[in-house]
Amino acid sequence: MSVHQFLLALRARFGVFATLLTTTVIAATVASFLLPKTYRATVSLLVDAKNEQSLSNTLPLILPLEKLSYLQTQMDIITSKRVARKVVQDLKLAENPSTRADFEKAAGGYGSIEDWLVESLLSKLKVETSQSSIIQVTFSSADPRHSAGIANAFAKAYIDTMLELRVEPTRQAAEWYDEQLKTLRANLEDAQAKLTNYLQREGIVSVDERYDVDTTRLGALSEQVVKAQEQTFQWNAREQQAREFLKRGGSLDRLPDVLDNPFIQRLKTDLHQGEAKLRELATQYGSNYPQYQRQLSENRSLREKLDAEMKKVAEGIASSARQSRQREADLTKAMSAQRARLLELKDTRNEFTVLRRNVESAERAYDTAMQRHVVSEVESRASQTNVTVLNPAAVPGKPSLPKIPLNIALSVVVGTMLGIGMVVLMEMLDRRVRSRGDLNLDVPLLVVLNAWRPAANRLLGPPSGTARALPNPG
Repeated sequence: MSVHQFLLALRARFGVFATLLTTTVIAATVASFLLPKTYRATVSLLVDAKNEQSLSNTLPLILPLEKLSYLQTQMDIITSKRVARKVVQDLKLAENPSTRADFEKAAGGYGSIEDWLVESLLSKLKVETSQSSIIQVTFSSADPRHSAGIANAFAKAYIDTMLELRVEPTRQAAEWYDEQLKTLRANLEDAQAKLTNYLQREGIVSVDERYDVDTTRLGALSEQVVKAQEQTFQWNAREQQAREFLKRGGSLDRLPDVLDNPFIQRLKTDLHQGEAKLRELATQYGSNYPQYQRQLSENRSLREKLDAEMKKVAEGIASSARQSRQREADLTKAMSAQRARLLELKDTRNEFTVLRRNVESAERAYDTAMQRHVVSEVESRASQTNVTVLNPAAVPGKPSLPKIPLNIALSVVVGTMLGIGMVVLMEMLDRRVRSRGDLNLDVPLLVVLNAWRPAANRLLGPPSGTARALPNPG
């Protein structure tokens, strides 16, 4: 069916179209006026990131996706049965006689009236939000004051529930930390008592100071032992040299130590001078001359003294070697004892370190638990949340439903569509020739009737200025 054919059919059946359109508009208008009125009250809630009653001034930074999830969580809390039950309890809706009568009529007395009220309130509640931190809570009912009261009651119940959800865990955490602090305090006191008893038992004032002193003393003994070993090596070498020299038949006056002794050299010089003088006296006066005898006696005395000094030097080498070896042995023994003492002190220091670290670990655990306990104790006494009522719900002045202009406009659209559909259906069931396009005959076209004339004109006769199609007979 072309547009021209449709318009011709619509003109032919315009009465049906107008009747359906008028009926639809009138029915929608009457229904809109007869439908019960519904009033919507909306309260705006601001979910802020600040928390003034928390030791941490702000909440963690929320990313866009996390923020959307966080707001969705808040919306789920608002629409939870816990919040709705709190609204019922705060407003004492279950005690209202009319409410009880409605419950008896709707539920027949089965179940709990609070559960019935909760389901009824949640069915009329709508919660929505945008990309901002504002949540819109809307409640619909037939009474404008009731709608505003319920919306504000939901906002209050939501804030109270958020406070309970925040305070209850922190209160339980504070009680748990309080119990833990008793154990941690006992552990700290026990560790401190063990450390104190150990220091008193060992007589330790400062372990680090004693360790440093003994380390310094061990270093000094090590240096002395090295020097003593060098001296012992030198004296042993000199003693060994003297023994080998005497073993080969050498005389004491050829020993290096004897040769290096200035007193012995002076005695040798005096002895040589005395022998020279004695030879001179023997030449001049003879061996019986008193001065010769006196010089001879002096030379013997010098010889004896020289021999005694040389023996003393030889014996001194052996004695010094023995003393050097003894001193080296004493120093080595003292160094071994000091090393053993240092190792013992190191073990003492390790044990002291373990005890001290136990005390420090107990102190850190106690301090950490104390800080968490203080935080939990403070936050368990909070009286505010990060949710604020931005705009409380006001009593609506006009109903939100039904929307009469919109319903009428929609009825016009629906009536038009119904009228058009009915016209098309009737035309398809009853096809009439209304235009040249309705004919599908494969014959020559003889004539086309142009304008459509109403039937009334034909009854009254042809209009003026028109000729008959055929001449009058006769």
